[in-house]
Amino acid sequence: MGIGFRELLVILVIALLIFGGKKLRTIGSDLGAAVRDFKKAMDTGEKEVDEQKPLKQLTGNDADFAASEKQGSKPEQKSNV
Repeated sequence: MGIGFRELLVILVIALLIFGGKKLRTIGSDLGAAVRDFKKAMDTGEKEVDEQKPLKQLTGNDADFAASEKQGSKPEQKSNV
């Protein structure tokens, strides 16, 4: 159940009566520009994500923890008792 041709025509006629022809063209133009800018920003964001360098390799204690996680063992926990 979508909007049919008749319903769309009624909506357009009401919008034309409320805003007028000139204002309706301006609104349509602004809406089109906004959609183009949004798509451009999305494409730019996707390209930036694809071009990102890999994360730095782990060093020191972080590397030891990552290695122990890969082996399936749990890191040692210190007891305060």
